[in-house]
Amino acid sequence: MASLKDFRVRIASVKSTQRITSAMKMVAAAKLRRAQEEAIAARPYSEGMERMLGSLAESAAASGNAPPLLAGNGKDDTHLIVIMTTDRGLCGGFNGAIGRWTRQRILSLKAEGKEVKLLIVGRKGRGILRAEFGDMIIDTLEDTARPAPRFETAAEIAQRVRTMFETGKFDVCTIVYNKFISALTQDVTPQQLIPFALPETDEAKDDDNEVKGNAAYEYEPNEKDILTDLLPRNLSVQIFRAMLESFASEQGARMTAMDSATRNAGEMIDRLTIEYNRTRQAAITTELIEIISGAEAL
Repeated sequence: MASLKDFRVRIASVKSTQRITSAMKMVAAAKLRRAQEEAIAARPYSEGMERMLGSLAESAAASGNAPPLLAGNGKDDTHLIVIMTTDRGLCGGFNGAIGRWTRQRILSLKAEGKEVKLLIVGRKGRGILRAEFGDMIIDTLEDTARPAPRFETAAEIAQRVRTMFETGKFDVCTIVYNKFISALTQDVTPQQLIPFALPETDEAKDDDNEVKGNAAYEYEPNEKDILTDLLPRNLSVQIFRAMLESFASEQGARMTAMDSATRNAGEMIDRLTIEYNRTRQAAITTELIEIISGAEAL
């Protein structure tokens, strides 16, 4: 049976842990508000660019003058998966959900006879996938969102992906990230970047019930030059959006996880305190019985 000293040490240890988790919860909550605002603000821009490129893609495909980033290289043998994870832990099932989706996707592609390569953003993703798919990992990028995601970093990642595509190291590129829904909910979202995939949306309508995305475009100077400039820019924008969504989701997941840990620590302290008081009362009772028994013996 644990002694009173053991209970005191355990209670002090849990209280120390509770202070740490409470502080981490407040830090994550402070970061979450700004990260959420930035992620939501980036959505209309990235989605608008996708719709515009979707219209341009149909026109370019019909004319047979589509750039490689739009039309691909005609093959589907090698797949690159860009995985957005975190550099730090203590964020609940955030990284685990990404890892499970990636594993299922890899196994599905391997069953089809495809080659898979992994470019991991965040050291936690490497830790999850290294044991089973270590030979597929080409690199791990760390500290890309410290202190917050930057467009320059997304542009560097996009440039690296384009260079790999131009040198024939992969045929299809997909990015997977956690889309921010709420502090409690994050949705694992895959998005094909190369070749450009038309956004999967229903007939989106505005307030006047007019269908969006069916505008007619005139090109100046010409269609090919515009797409050649716009497609790399879109790649950077979509990667930056994924970084913003992932960062906001990370803060929400960490805030939720630390809130649960703080409440669990409080419940544990209550239980240990009850056990401590019972043990202390039992010890006092035993001492009183011994004193009374000694007095009666005299």
